[in-house]
Amino acid sequence: MGILSGYRILDCSIAMAGPFAAQRLGDLGADVVKIEPVTGEWQRHVSAGGARGNKINVSFLSLNRNKRSLAVDLKSPDGKQVMLDLVTSADVFLQNYRPGVAKRLGVDYESLAAINPRLVYVSISGYGEDGPYVDRPGQDLVLQGMSGAMLSAGRDGEAPTPAGQYLVDAITAYTAFEGALAALLHRERTGEGQLVQVNMLDAITTLQMQELSVFTVAGKPQTRSAEPHAHVYIRAPYGAFATSDGFIIIAFPKLAALGEVIGEPNFLTMDDETDTWTRRDEIFAQTRARLVTRTSAEWLELLRAADIWCGPVYGYADLVADPQIAHNGTFVEYDHPTEGHVKTPGFPIRFSRTPSRVERGAPLAGQHTREVLREAGYDETRIEALLSAGAVASGQL
Repeated sequence: MGILSGYRILDCSIAMAGPFAAQRLGDLGADVVKIEPVTGEWQRHVSAGGARGNKINVSFLSLNRNKRSLAVDLKSPDGKQVMLDLVTSADVFLQNYRPGVAKRLGVDYESLAAINPRLVYVSISGYGEDGPYVDRPGQDLVLQGMSGAMLSAGRDGEAPTPAGQYLVDAITAYTAFEGALAALLHRERTGEGQLVQVNMLDAITTLQMQELSVFTVAGKPQTRSAEPHAHVYIRAPYGAFATSDGFIIIAFPKLAALGEVIGEPNFLTMDDETDTWTRRDEIFAQTRARLVTRTSAEWLELLRAADIWCGPVYGYADLVADPQIAHNGTFVEYDHPTEGHVKTPGFPIRFSRTPSRVERGAPLAGQHTREVLREAGYDETRIEALLSAGAVASGQL
């Protein structure tokens, strides 16, 4: 039994942030019912990296395990009534509609709380539920650019480099996941449900707690240097450096120790707390010039022997094959009825008594419509009538 066994989640979200948050709840044993249009959620019809599957593309597959699918037309009176009937016994309702859409559909917090006061209602938006940017699309890269984070690394004058993952979507998902858990804890203590609001702009801003405090409290400007330093608020050398056969990372070295290892005499007399800031570009360039003379493996062995923080620069093939990843069980593997063998990142938190599990892979659109409606008290005649009217849809394997 998972730690959230017995809790029912209604996941009305699309794309990444909402579905990822709901998947986290499902990984912990919650019964997650994905409420999607009769034509299937938007993410089913687009592919990340061109990766398409047999009946379910990889992007959707990766974000919707441990869920059942109910395909329903919320714009039809019968379909909306199905939703309202499910809300009466739900614990969490999660949505990332654009602001105003939930109210137009009649599934806003006030409407649903009137039916079920114990409901934890999680609403995810791009910029907030109101304000000057309320109508702007909340897209990951757009928010990365707005967050200020792109200008905390790289060369001055060059184009900023985005994160190599959907960073804003991911941190928003985790924020929503945390919010749902905290609100459930509050409900267990008081019996009260509540509205939980999460937005992408605040999520990526508060992730930079340390960096922004250096700027707002200490008044240190966000100044990029001429060399591709990895972070404006960390002393040199700090970044990725080319070797004769690849790249390695060096972080926070004592200059004298680094100078001994790489054979750079200038570092032996420099001060770690002053020169590493005032001579940042010079230090980076001298480190770079020395490191191209040997292989990554040679340098990592020497640097680790000198207790200098360092590591390889991996591609995904290297990461998946790494022995620590294997030891940790970072990836889960299971067989999917339409997509075959699946290997994908699992749940990162370990519980000694209630471990996470993969109970099912991502569902087909409406795969569990009949099952969920039966549990809600609908008889077969009523279910067939809803299917015939197009208020709900049923997908088959």
